[in-house]
Amino acid sequence: MGLSDALRSFFVGENLADGPCAPLAKVEMMRPEGPRHYLKAVPSCPTAEKRPLVVVLHGSGASAEQVMGLAFPFSPLSVWLEIAEREQVVVVAPDGVKRRGQRAWNDGFADVASNPQCDDVGFIGAVIDRAIAEDDVDPERIYVIGVSKGGMMAYRVAAELAPQLAAFATVLAAMPQRASYAMPQTALSALIAASEKDPFIPYSGGKSFVTLWFTAPSMSVEATAAVWRKLAHLPSEPAIEQLAATKGDSTRASRYTWGARPNALQVVLLKISGGGHAEPSRKKRYPGLFSRFPGRQNASIEIAEEAWTFFKDKRRAPPSEAGLGRNAFAETL
Repeated sequence: MGLSDALRSFFVGENLADGPCAPLAKVEMMRPEGPRHYLKAVPSCPTAEKRPLVVVLHGSGASAEQVMGLAFPFSPLSVWLEIAEREQVVVVAPDGVKRRGQRAWNDGFADVASNPQCDDVGFIGAVIDRAIAEDDVDPERIYVIGVSKGGMMAYRVAAELAPQLAAFATVLAAMPQRASYAMPQTALSALIAASEKDPFIPYSGGKSFVTLWFTAPSMSVEATAAVWRKLAHLPSEPAIEQLAATKGDSTRASRYTWGARPNALQVVLLKISGGGHAEPSRKKRYPGLFSRFPGRQNASIEIAEEAWTFFKDKRRAPPSEAGLGRNAFAETL
C-alpha cells in the first residue's frame, strides 16, 4: 500500500464491492406526522417468483442515504444492495424523523426525552405493506435489520410486528431496561451482533456517559439475547464457534448459536472481542482514524452477508405457531 492509499484508508476508509448493486429509488409516503421517505432497491432482473424483503434501519444521526452507501462514511449495511441484485431481494431503508437537526427513531427507550413521538412502528409496517402490494414481495419472508439506534428500533419492531416477520437482526444495539412498549410475547429468530468494547452501547448493560441524553440504560447484550432464546424455548447452552481472524485485525469474533436448524427458530449472538462501535465488514471500512474512537472494526465478518445467511431459510411462522413463545418472557426470566 502506497502512502496516498494509506492516508486515504486512515482518513476516508474503503468502499469495495464484489458485484453489481440493485438500483435505488426514493419513495415518499404520507403519514399522520407528515411526509416520510424511504429508499427502495429492486433487483434489475425480473423473476417469476416472489421476492423476500429486508428493511434496513439507520443509526441515530445517520440516514437512509448513509446506510445505503450514498453518504459518508461508507456503511457496511450498504452491502445489502449487492445482495439484493445477486439474490433477488427487495431492500428498503426508511428515514427516521428529523429532531434537533438529526434523524432519530421512536425506539421505545422510555427515558430518552429526545426521541420523536411519532408512530415509527406504524410507518415501517406501512412500508412493508406497500412492498407486498407493489413489489411482489413474499409476505412469508419479511426481515428487519438495524444498526445502533436503528437496532434498538428493530427490537421494538420485532416485539410489536413479530407475527408479520420471519426473523430480525440487530447490530451494536441492546433492548431498554425501561421500555415504552410491551416486552416481546411472540418467538422470533434473532441475530444479534455486538462489540465488547463499544463505547456507546455497553456490552454488560447500563448507560455510557459519552451518549449524554441520546440513550438510556439498556439491558446487557447477553440478557437481550436471552429474552429471545427463552421465548423460542431454545436450549440454554449454545454451540460456540471461534471465527478465523483476518490478518492485521486485532479483534476476534465468536458465534454463539441456539437452535441447530437454519429453517427453524434460532438465536445467534456474534460477539466481537476488542471491537468498538463499528459494524463488522471486510469491504466497507471506516477510516482508520475511527479506530481511536469509537473503536476498532472487525474484518472477519461481512455483517450484511452474515445476516442474509441467517435470514434466507427462515419463513414467517404459521398462525398456529406464532404464539409459541407467548408468556415465555414472564415465565422464564
